[in-house]
Amino acid sequence: MITTSSFTNKTLTPNSFSFPKPKPKSKPLIPFLPPAPRASTIFKAHLTTSPTPQERVDILSEALPFIQKFHGKTIVVKYGGAAMKSQALKLRVIKDLVLLACVGLRPILVHGGGAEINHWLNKIGIEPHFKDGLRVTDAETMSVVEMVLAGKVNKSLVSMINCAGGRAVGISGKDGKLVTARPADPGLGFVGEVARVDSGILTAMSGGGVIPVIATVAADEEGQAYNVNADTFAGEIAAAVGAEKLVLLTDVAGILEERENPESLVREVDVKGVRRMVDEGKVVGGMVPKVKCCVRALAQGVRAASIIDGRVPHCLLLEVLTDEGIGTMITG
Repeated sequence: MITTSSFTNKTLTPNSFSFPKPKPKSKPLIPFLPPAPRASTIFKAHLTTSPTPQERVDILSEALPFIQKFHGKTIVVKYGGAAMKSQALKLRVIKDLVLLACVGLRPILVHGGGAEINHWLNKIGIEPHFKDGLRVTDAETMSVVEMVLAGKVNKSLVSMINCAGGRAVGISGKDGKLVTARPADPGLGFVGEVARVDSGILTAMSGGGVIPVIATVAADEEGQAYNVNADTFAGEIAAAVGAEKLVLLTDVAGILEERENPESLVREVDVKGVRRMVDEGKVVGGMVPKVKCCVRALAQGVRAASIIDGRVPHCLLLEVLTDEGIGTMITG
């Protein structure tokens, strides 16, 4: 132990004292291990226990290179699906987002809300209809979509971020002419695609330490509202702001080499490789538009895009602040 008497009548030099070596740890550090099959049991078990002060310090120290890598960089997170259904998971995602903002990253949250939309449609007697995975949106449905996404869901997420210690502002694609939409398919009604993005409002918000929370509703040149696919919306936002990383939170682990084998998760793949997987039929169903969204974002300058399981606790921290990440990272 170093006391004041240790320095009496001595000249302090770099080699005049040394700190004692830390005691060997009694158990391995595990909070930031990716949930690979062999480590998942240990990882989940640790989430129910509190790390010691020494473990907390070691964890922060190990995260330093990743914090330095992403400091001042923009990360666009698309949030939706099962991760929004559980209040506990929702709170973990929000806390992850706030933590990333506190250590110098500039997160932008783009959210959907399909389950909530269905709930309110059913409540007023409108049966939801889908075509090729996309919601058929007539005028009445569009009114409910805008009310739920830009109102209830958006402001709930803003409130949660603020309560967790962050500073968030909720907007939609309509605000500040952020996103201009155009019709995607006449057979889908008021379902739109992104025609143009004006990212000025996002740059101002992120630069001021505010976390933008964006509902995926946009208007065309005439002011007509459109419901835009959240994955596509997030990809175009990421490209417009020059994001370092795009992260899509989904209900699956990521891209699998073998569809029926959850242990065949592809950790990293380039654009050429993921296109080959699509051609070979390894990427199918709802994963195809997500992959296309990532590839398009990469083509427009985004450095990396990841598809991760939003149901895993602290999935964002695992993806951003660890070497292996948690899902599938697609690179240019």
